[in-house]
Amino acid sequence: MTKHVSDVAFTSSVKEQQHKRGSRESYERMTAKRDWPKAVNENLQSFIAERDSFYLATASKTGQPYIQHRGEPKGFLRVLDEHTLAFADYAGNRQYISLGNLAENDQAHIFLMDYANRQRVKIWGRLTVVEGDAELLECVAPAGYTGRAERVFLFKISAWDVNCPKHIVARYDEATVREVNEKLAVRVAKLEAENTRLKNELSTAIERR
Repeated sequence: MTKHVSDVAFTSSVKEQQHKRGSRESYERMTAKRDWPKAVNENLQSFIAERDSFYLATASKTGQPYIQHRGEPKGFLRVLDEHTLAFADYAGNRQYISLGNLAENDQAHIFLMDYANRQRVKIWGRLTVVEGDAELLECVAPAGYTGRAERVFLFKISAWDVNCPKHIVARYDEATVREVNEKLAVRVAKLEAENTRLKNELSTAIERR
């Protein structure tokens, strides 16, 4: 049987469910026409550069999943090359669940959301923890960020896919809302000034009659 990139997600058990529920044939046609990519292209790199957060999934040796939110300034998830992503790991609550999981199971998943434009990207791969590399840490950690970076995570991409926007509720960050409100405030001020001018002109015209 031909091995496809998408088999990282479409395991034999998943395919069995797809067959059972009537979707396997369509996915086979899609895969034959265009399999999932496993290298970063220009579109993915641009999408990653605009993200200020993502969700990281790891699992223990026994398969117990764990999802963690990661958030820093835009661009903190770095593209090192077409197959490698990197991000700094900062001092936190000292639970070390992700680190513990990775010590016995390096399979991981990155889930990227753009709520404002209702887009999402799923990335499968393997995650390596790099300790004690000050040069790499300095390269990866965002300049001026106040958190204390302790190590680097290197994510080797196995596959990635883009989801449709269905069921994504649009949300906007504080900076975007502030920008929109500032533009509205300027527009309202102009309209109020124009309204005042027109009222004054009308009053003057009435007085002259």
